[in-house]
Amino acid sequence: MRQKRHPRKSGLAPGSLVYSGDQGVAKNARVTLFDFDEQHVAEKVIGIIEECLPFANADTVTWINADSVQVPGMLEAFGDLLGFHPLMLEDILHTDQRPKYEDYGDYIFIVLKMLDYDVDTREITIEQLSLILGTNYVISFQEQPGDPFDPLRERIRKNVGRIRKMRPDYTAYALMDLAVDRYFEVLEKIGEKIESIETMLARNAKPNTLRMIHDLRRELIFLRKSVWPLREVIAAMQRSESPLIHESTELFLRDLHDHVIRVAEGVDTYRDMLSSMQDVYLSSISNRTNEIMKVLTLFSSIFLPLTFITGVFGMNFHNMPELDWHYGFQATIGLMVLMGAGMFVYFKRKKWL
Repeated sequence: MRQKRHPRKSGLAPGSLVYSGDQGVAKNARVTLFDFDEQHVAEKVIGIIEECLPFANADTVTWINADSVQVPGMLEAFGDLLGFHPLMLEDILHTDQRPKYEDYGDYIFIVLKMLDYDVDTREITIEQLSLILGTNYVISFQEQPGDPFDPLRERIRKNVGRIRKMRPDYTAYALMDLAVDRYFEVLEKIGEKIESIETMLARNAKPNTLRMIHDLRRELIFLRKSVWPLREVIAAMQRSESPLIHESTELFLRDLHDHVIRVAEGVDTYRDMLSSMQDVYLSSISNRTNEIMKVLTLFSSIFLPLTFITGVFGMNFHNMPELDWHYGFQATIGLMVLMGAGMFVYFKRKKWL
C-alpha cells in the first residue's frame, strides 16, 4: 500500500482547492443523479452542475454521485449552487483526511475510506469517500471512477428493501454500509495471507518471510487508521441532535457501528497474530543458529585434545620420550582415534549430537 502525499499548499489561503491524490484519473469521470421516492425513480447523467438545481428543494430524495473530485470546476460549482463552506470543499480535495463527522447546520459532512483488495498486486487500495447529507439530498464524492455502489443502485431501480421509503439519512447510511462491507472482504484476504505465512513458518521460514510479515503489518496499520476513527464518526451520528438524522435510522447506524467494531477487533487480532509470528520467526532463526553453533562446538571439543597431542609431538625436541620408538607414530594415531571415538560416543549418549 502506497501512502499518499500531502498537497503543496504553502502560502495558500485557507479553503484553497488543491487536490492531494493521484493525478490523471478523471478523464472517464461523470456525475450521476438518482431522484426517487416510493412511487417513482429518475436516473440521469449530469452534464452541468446547474442541472441539479430543480431537485434541491423537491420532496423526493436525491442522490448525486461524482465519480472523481478532479473534474475541473466541479466542486466550485457545487459550492456556489448549494452554498457549501470552502473549508469543507478543501477537505473533499484533500484526500488524506481522517474519517470524520462535521455538522454545518443545514448539511452534514462525513468522510470515510473505501478499501479494496487488488488481486494483481495483492495489495490494499484505499480511496476517500466524502458524503454531504442535506435536507433532501445526499452527495457522494469519490477520488476516481469505480465504486461498490451498484447493488444500491439496483435496489433503488427495483424498489427492493426500504431505501425508497426512507429519508436521505438512510441513503447516506446505505452508502457507508456498502463501504464497510468491503472492509470484511479486505480483512478476509489479509487472513488468507496470514494463513499462508503461518504455513511457511511451520515448514521452513525463509528470509523473505520476515519481509512479508512487515508488509502485512504495514497494511494493517493503514486499515486500522481507516477503521478506528470511523467508530467515532458513526457514534457521533447516533448522538447527533441534527434534524437531518431521523430516529428511524439510528437502529441501522447502531448495526453499522457493530460492524465497524467487528472489523476493528479483527484488525487488532491479526496485528497480534503477526507480532507472534514475527517472534516465532526470530526464535526459529535463533534456534537454528544455536543448533549450528552447538554442532560446531562439539566437533571443536572432539578435535581439541587431538590438536593438543599433535602439537606436543610436533615440538621436535631431541630428548622427547618415545621419539625413537618404532611404533610411536601408529600408537599416537591409534590414541587419537580412540580419544575422538570415545568423545563422540559420550556426546551421543548425552544426546548432544
